[in-house]
Amino acid sequence: MNSKIASGSSFPLGSTLRPGGANFSVYAKNATSVELLMFDDIDHDQPSRVIPLDPLRNRTFHYWHIYAPDVKAGQLYGYRVNGPCSPEHGLRFDPDKLLLDPYARGLAIGPNYDRKAACRPGANLGSAMKSVVVDYRGYNWEGDMPLRKPFRGTVIYEMHVRGFTRHPQSGVTEHKRGTYAGVIEKIPYLKDLGVTAVELLPVFQFDPQDSPPGLANYWGYSPVTFFAPHSGYSSDPSPLGTIAEFRDMVKALHRAGIEVILDVVFNHTAEGDQRGPMFCFKGLANDVYYILDPQNGTYTNYAGTGNTLKANHSVVRRLILDSLRYWVTEMHVDGFRFDLASILSRDEEGRPFPNPPILWDIETDPVLSGSKLIAEAWDAAGLYQVGSFIGDFWKEWNGQFRDDIRSFLRADPGSIAKLPNRLFASPDLYADQRRDPETSVNFITCHDGFTLNDLVSYNAKRNEANREYNRDGCDNNYSWNCGVEGPTDDPSINALRRRQIKNFLTLTLMSAGTPMLAMGDEACRTQLGNNNAYCQDSELSWFDWSLLDKHADIHRFVKLLIHLRGLLYTWKESSATLNLFFQQLHIEYHGTKLNQPDWGEDSHSLAILIAKLQRPYVIYFIFNSYWEPLEFELPERFQKSRLSWARVIDTALPSPEDCVEAECAVGIKGHRYYAQSRSIAMLLAKI
Repeated sequence: MNSKIASGSSFPLGSTLRPGGANFSVYAKNATSVELLMFDDIDHDQPSRVIPLDPLRNRTFHYWHIYAPDVKAGQLYGYRVNGPCSPEHGLRFDPDKLLLDPYARGLAIGPNYDRKAACRPGANLGSAMKSVVVDYRGYNWEGDMPLRKPFRGTVIYEMHVRGFTRHPQSGVTEHKRGTYAGVIEKIPYLKDLGVTAVELLPVFQFDPQDSPPGLANYWGYSPVTFFAPHSGYSSDPSPLGTIAEFRDMVKALHRAGIEVILDVVFNHTAEGDQRGPMFCFKGLANDVYYILDPQNGTYTNYAGTGNTLKANHSVVRRLILDSLRYWVTEMHVDGFRFDLASILSRDEEGRPFPNPPILWDIETDPVLSGSKLIAEAWDAAGLYQVGSFIGDFWKEWNGQFRDDIRSFLRADPGSIAKLPNRLFASPDLYADQRRDPETSVNFITCHDGFTLNDLVSYNAKRNEANREYNRDGCDNNYSWNCGVEGPTDDPSINALRRRQIKNFLTLTLMSAGTPMLAMGDEACRTQLGNNNAYCQDSELSWFDWSLLDKHADIHRFVKLLIHLRGLLYTWKESSATLNLFFQQLHIEYHGTKLNQPDWGEDSHSLAILIAKLQRPYVIYFIFNSYWEPLEFELPERFQKSRLSWARVIDTALPSPEDCVEAECAVGIKGHRYYAQSRSIAMLLAKI
């Protein structure tokens, strides 16, 4: 059999099935020896086959490669790599550890998997994750392709694959709860809600044991690979079954017209710092994959997780691009949201880079052309690039929108002056660049922080369940409990909270930009004040579907807002740039009296008339975050037309009067509108 072993090829990287066997190729700079180990079972502590790679025959530059006969899809394998162990110089070779293939399309985690065994000295073959040879060519896509919808008209729904359907009240088939297949069963709900894209929290295979003792790795921001989908989210957890089920989900979402955006983590890995495990990158080329302190070889920590990927090294750039291309071409995803994306703008020593090669690589790659690219434009070390992220076509999570809208609805002093910028796609951040209005991804809540219900119910976080003495999570939440901390039976407090929730939803969905909603906010999901539920794989984090009946009015309100956005949204046919967009609008600012807006520190109200040229209607927004009702004068004329106003939205009114279809708008008598305290109204007039 050994006589059939050939030298193989350095390209492509990873394991590739070929007639009669498979080619294996891995990058291992500075390695002195490499062995390919194959296993018959995930928990075997001895390989069934060991193939040493000859450094003369099976090495091209820094790539070790071999063709192995009689290898089929499903074969378990890993690498044993030897070389100098000199941590102070960035080298950490350890021939005792089984290493994963960085390009493995499938990973297997057995019942004996032990993260700690990968941290301590000694062999870990029986307790290690193992790479899997995958044949991904035979899947029947039935003509499916990435949808490539324009950002214009996009409404994003950020969701956790497991948390979306894991709750017993989800109504999903029991063995499919918390899986890709479970998402398929809930597609009619997403379609009915009106969202056009789901943004999935990390689905790359992550380390389930990378969590505090006794808790879970729920969010999944600790990848061990950038190619294999997480097997814990599959009703068939076998590597091949997981890939097929993920594809089934993507195909089904596409059939419903819903795009799939992946939250991707290219800033760090699950290997942590010098105390962390050795899974893959540390044992292959530690000094290539990670940004290290040049003085002592320790890990930099710009991600707040123990290590930082050296994203602008040529080898890591290739890995990132190959991963993105794979998910687009072979898994048909529509886009990516890049976690802590500012790390990708750091050079090989961790300094901010004016023109980061990896960011331009991603933006200009022809395979990725048309894919949605969204940056979380900051990192854990204080690099904040909202409004200045490198690139022409990247969209950005707009943290300023979140903070300023929260501040306005809390009635903070000076918050009124910031409101127009956030309503009109943040021109203070983006107008000087070649950006369109959709560059601003507008959100109030996301997985990280309070839920929308908790934002109006708690002044302070309640993270004791995370066992970190409430020291974790953000302390500056711009939240307001409306007078009582936590749940209450006081009907006046609960009514105010519901009004505030509707205010937040209105501002998110009626502002120019790309709106994003967080899973369950449409049903007032609560985490009981926990604003950092990264380790809570429980009903605390799951979507409790019984809330839809309890909060049917909020669910209805969200659905109608999304529908109204599609029908009446002034900026639906947005221009190529934000500057041109403003040239097509007529905007007037008013206060309680016409033409007298109050921009003072103590002002908490504003009215805005918006008309788009060549459109047959005008919109009048009334924003009152003051704690008393206010009466607003209404414009009687626009240009040469006499205006007759009708109410579409008033967040102070009970359901179903709070939001109605455009054709059901309620006419306003006279030329004044009485706005209740802490409310938003939207009026419509035809011209």
